[in-house]
Amino acid sequence: MTDQITRSQNATAAHIELTEGYAAHNYHPLRVVLTEGQGAWVSDVEGRRYLDCLAGYSALNFGHGHPQLLKRAHEQLDRLTLTSRAFYNDQLGPFARDLAALTGKEMILPMNSGAEAVETAIKVARKWGYLVKGVHEERANIVAMEGNFHGRTTTIVSFSTDSVATQHYAPYTPGFRLVPYGDIEALRAAVDEDTVAVLLEPIQGEGGVIIPPDGFLHDVRTLCNSENVLMLADEIQSGLARTGRTFACDHEDVVPDMYILGKALGGGLYPVSAVAANGDVLEVITPGSHGSTFGGNPLAAAIGHEVVRILQTGEYQSRAEKLGAHLAAGLEPLVGQGLDEVRVRGLWAGIDIDPELATGRDVTESLLDQGILAKEAHGQTVRLAPPLVATEEDLDLLVSAFATFVGR
Repeated sequence: MTDQITRSQNATAAHIELTEGYAAHNYHPLRVVLTEGQGAWVSDVEGRRYLDCLAGYSALNFGHGHPQLLKRAHEQLDRLTLTSRAFYNDQLGPFARDLAALTGKEMILPMNSGAEAVETAIKVARKWGYLVKGVHEERANIVAMEGNFHGRTTTIVSFSTDSVATQHYAPYTPGFRLVPYGDIEALRAAVDEDTVAVLLEPIQGEGGVIIPPDGFLHDVRTLCNSENVLMLADEIQSGLARTGRTFACDHEDVVPDMYILGKALGGGLYPVSAVAANGDVLEVITPGSHGSTFGGNPLAAAIGHEVVRILQTGEYQSRAEKLGAHLAAGLEPLVGQGLDEVRVRGLWAGIDIDPELATGRDVTESLLDQGILAKEAHGQTVRLAPPLVATEEDLDLLVSAFATFVGR
């Protein structure tokens, strides 16, 4: 098989065979091989076009090939890409200043992947617990939520309730407690004098766009205040305009002690993540106690800074809110007609499929045939997260595809 696989009816099969032959099988992709993207649309190696309704799990909030982001990335590529943090660079400071302002926090700590940002939050919370709260060494605990998804490192899967993510990876990292998502009384019972943080997603994305009960985030904030515990909000998927607000916590006017950010922070061009908190939290990190070769590099900082500039206008927050309402209006009439439930928050939706009709995977394969790319969550749920540059006409195509599948 040559490196150059020509566009033909066999190109899809050839690329899939090559990938399956040489890349580890840690994903189960739909049988489509993408080669180009613009805005909310992508094309495969055979020239077919698809509406991208996954958007890289919200990494592509601003669409494929956003011209402002591409321009900034190209400019920085021609100047300087990596220095390591052994030296200062002229891009990190402006990025850190403006991301801190966007989050309303005093400081940021930049990393690369979302999982690295969560690991950073865990380390900071534990160290804060020992140095500031006064927890005895090796006794700190963090309370997390059942059904969570925070990444796939050894420590993070140690508090996952997804058996596929955890099986055969023991021994697991201690120091975590789990409570049902949305259950404030269970959370209250789990917190003790050694609890240093509550870690949660304001909306559980991988779980199927699970929205907590009204007031839950506010109650968590109140509990954390009263117990001197840090509230850590994983906004890697839910943040940066996806839900119609800059952060999903904004829907309840809640400000966590730490925002955990990633995915869309890199504009779909580059892995960029960060945690944002005030100095009384982040200043427990000292030289040599945490770091990353690539975290805060000039290219990442330039792209992340441009993402912040885009978000400062409020345009994408408004688009997500408006488009989400349009999507909900189209999907909700299908409840009871093949869809069991539709959950929408901004331009992010979880759709539960009637088990008598199909599985979530069946639906994504049917949508693929209709030119729609989506992803199942667990079993019966399909999640939708189109780029925020999508149009109402694009969403009408999506709704029409669902209606066709359920026979409406």
